Amino acid sequence: MPETPSAAAHLTDEQVEAIGAELDAIRAEVVASLGERDARYIHKVIAAQRALEVGGRAALLFARFPPAWIAGTAALSVAKILENMELGHNILHGQWDWMRDPKIHSTTWEWDHASPAESWKKSHNYEHHTFTNIRGKDRDLGYAIMRVTPEQEWKPIYLLQPVYNVGLSLIFEWGIALYDLEVEKAQEGKKPWAQVRREAKNLWRKARKQLAKDYVLFPLLSGPGFMATLTANATASAVRNMWSHAVIFCGHFPDGTETFEEERLEGETKGQWYVRQMLGSANLSGGSLFHIMTGNLSHQIEHHLFPDIPSNRYAEIAPRVREICERYGLPYTTGSLPKQYGTVVRKLARLAFPGGGPKAEVTQLPARPKPVGTPVRLAG
Repeated sequence: MPETPSAAAHLTDEQVEAIGAELDAIRAEVVASLGERDARYIHKVIAAQRALEVGGRAALLFARFPPAWIAGTAALSVAKILENMELGHNILHGQWDWMRDPKIHSTTWEWDHASPAESWKKSHNYEHHTFTNIRGKDRDLGYAIMRVTPEQEWKPIYLLQPVYNVGLSLIFEWGIALYDLEVEKAQEGKKPWAQVRREAKNLWRKARKQLAKDYVLFPLLSGPGFMATLTANATASAVRNMWSHAVIFCGHFPDGTETFEEERLEGETKGQWYVRQMLGSANLSGGSLFHIMTGNLSHQIEHHLFPDIPSNRYAEIAPRVREICERYGLPYTTGSLPKQYGTVVRKLARLAFPGGGPKAEVTQLPARPKPVGTPVRLAG
């Protein structure tokens, strides 16, 4: 079956660069307007997250009593989600570096996550956001264990991916941390094992602090409620992992997103980079509280266009981005969380088998003769 043309195949070079110029103008406008209201927003989120964590931890000192267990686990779950999604992810992208606040800066923030911040910034900020949905370059395409496009070579292990996807969702932060070690590159001789060992030691130094905090220190503070608190902390971490897994998978793998050949990086212009981000990402619909709880990654299209713009601005940018897509005949993929996650689950089940169905989801922008250049890399 021939490969389906990209949804951007009808665009001329001039139109692609015009789209890039419009998006550049939006970015410049937003950056110029950053100020006090944005600073108030991030400080409020930090205060709310810390209050929820302190309140949850305090309630779990009495975790032997079911009402305290339920209230504490719920508060801690929300606190962990906020810390990872709206705070950690976005601060480490440099979205708040413009404030020049050393406490809220991408170079100093260390998040409540198994992955060390520096390792995650390399694999996510650089590799994923530069090479978004480029097969063979974007390692986040399937996280090295999922087949998410028919172009990926089928292996018998993929028959189990609908099952181990559930397991991955429960331990998502640990899966990401181990994935960042790039063990498969070492096995292929593309990365020294000595480097893997160094990175594994850094990971263990970070991970043991996480494990000690949630599964030793705070349970011990509960005295006879040790096991109840330990179970509550494990539940809150699992809730956080399942939520972040669902949001991230819905932003990258639902029906309507495209993947691209590595040749697209040759001489890629900024306009083409922007178009690739729009075609390779998907949004989630919902209210303001829902968007905050997703770290505003429910605006995944806007995040991929402007990864270093504060997340609280994505909602106001979104209608303008959508209008550009409509005017140029490009899809603006969006839908509710249940709908989008349903398409992800269906895709993973279909691609668990050889072939995996139609290649409509695996497309490439039409090749244009250009001199070989360096891929566009934007901040964040």
